[in-house]
Amino acid sequence: MVIGGISIVTMILIFIAGLGAGFVGYAVGVSSLVSYPALLAIGIPPVIANASNTLGVIGTGVGGCLGARKELAKQKRRAITEFIIGAIGGVAGAFLLLELPAKAFEYVVPPLILFSAAMIAFNPGGRTAAKTAARQVEEQLAQRTAGSAETVASAQEAKKKDPLWLRIGIWFVAIYSGYFGAGAGTCAMALLDAAKIGPFHEINALKTVIGTGANITASLVFVFNGAIDWPAAIMLCIGSFIGGYVAPPITRHIPAKFMRYATVAAGIVLAVNLGIKTYI
Repeated sequence: MVIGGISIVTMILIFIAGLGAGFVGYAVGVSSLVSYPALLAIGIPPVIANASNTLGVIGTGVGGCLGARKELAKQKRRAITEFIIGAIGGVAGAFLLLELPAKAFEYVVPPLILFSAAMIAFNPGGRTAAKTAARQVEEQLAQRTAGSAETVASAQEAKKKDPLWLRIGIWFVAIYSGYFGAGAGTCAMALLDAAKIGPFHEINALKTVIGTGANITASLVFVFNGAIDWPAAIMLCIGSFIGGYVAPPITRHIPAKFMRYATVAAGIVLAVNLGIKTYI
């Protein structure tokens, strides 16, 4: 049986790819390194595959945000701000993808994937956990020594103010997310970690919010321009929603480095494979 030019078996495989993309996407921010190759493998052209993938991985963001309600409850104001920034950047990235020649996109994909793999390799996840523990100890000591409610309130207020460089950086990450997106989540994590705005699990949830905003607006641009393979995008979205939803409670107990190393290896293999096909 064939639906929209895609067989039932192929749609099931896309759904399974979506499950993996949703889980890995929330854990280390690289859902596109799983889902995008799956769409290419069934013969969807690169630009259409990328646009359909952007729509499909919205499921990762929505599922991930629902599953990470515990983490996001402590970052409500920041989550709203970063969702808006992500949404604005996503539009710009989508127009870049549609306006640039398709061949140019094919040539830029392997370097982008290598860049994504490098970002995962230097992912701040492990360092963030250590920094978080140290910061918590410092904060507790500061509160005991100061003994002043006013001082503590002032420190909490300072945490709410994001530096300008962070918002600009997030905007550029959102543009990249709307254009291609593989590794955008780890780029966002690196920025959030550098700004020292919270523990690892909260940062992980926030980078999902940024990507969700960018993917939603970029997808709207792609839809209006007729750049979506609907059967593939829908199956991918369903799978990635489930994968993203179950990821937060699981990743709270699994060291991120194991998944990160596996994704780095997959990214390198994929980049080399696509590079050979494109450049040789």
